[in-house]
Amino acid sequence: MSLHKLAIIGSGPAGLTAGIYAARAELAPQLFAGTAFGGQLMLTTEVGNYPGYETDILGPDLIQKMIAQAKRFGTEIIFQNVDKVDFSRLRQGYGGQAILWADGKEYQAEAVVVATGANAMWLGLESEQKLIGRGVSSCAPCDGFFFKNKKVAVVGGGDTAMEEATFLTKFASEVTVIHRRDTLRASKIMQKRAMDNLKIKWIWDTEVKEVLGSEAVTGLKLKNFKSGEASEFSVDGLFVAIGHIPNTKFLEGSGIELDEKGYIKIFEGSKTNLEGVFVAGDVHDHVYRQAITAAAAGCRAAMDAERWLAEKGI
Repeated sequence: MSLHKLAIIGSGPAGLTAGIYAARAELAPQLFAGTAFGGQLMLTTEVGNYPGYETDILGPDLIQKMIAQAKRFGTEIIFQNVDKVDFSRLRQGYGGQAILWADGKEYQAEAVVVATGANAMWLGLESEQKLIGRGVSSCAPCDGFFFKNKKVAVVGGGDTAMEEATFLTKFASEVTVIHRRDTLRASKIMQKRAMDNLKIKWIWDTEVKEVLGSEAVTGLKLKNFKSGEASEFSVDGLFVAIGHIPNTKFLEGSGIELDEKGYIKIFEGSKTNLEGVFVAGDVHDHVYRQAITAAAAGCRAAMDAERWLAEKGI
């Protein structure tokens, strides 16, 4: 079992950028990509807001380019999930190695970057999953541009849903918020901002039962909770805004501090509460959730890890 200077857990823009920077710093990092590698970009069709691309690039193609770039500089990529970690030596404050287990095999590293991202919560419909990237989205800033002068629906009642709906009014001809209840969970200021926007319509006490369309979204099948009435609603796009789940379950018992929603807390730069453990991307960032901000965080985490290792004389 070999000891590496740096292990990176995660293979979205944050993890892969950390791999690029760490490899260029001659840290010879191991990057645990997971079996479902690439993060949220693997569910994205055209990406038009990532710098350096004059024309749109498919999300999976962008990830493949990042993987190739990380490999070119010497990042070792392991397509296995990290199931468990042991940071006990780090937690006790006297240094030592972190231990990671992936597919039953044990790995050791002297520093770790956690960049495991967060998964969007979906409605759980087969029709929804089939049309992700073809009219179904969980990110208005990512995909709103593609719905110019079209009708879209937003599912949710919290701050995220209000932010998504308000943002989409910049592009869509009409935005309809569909909510399971007759009151919103969003903060008062976010409610007022959405309610005051004349382009936003409301459907209350209603759930989406099916997303309609074969190659692209054409409408929704709805059911009203109170009346039991079923109906169809014509839209060109569906934005699901019912929350995200950070991928931190494997960190249980590790000693890393999480917030009340399960996101990793940052204390300075990209540092966690544990010495030698750094964080990047959506696993801590529940505000921006963009490929470019995740990539920037990956750069920061790799540089922080490099400096920390140098200070320790490793």
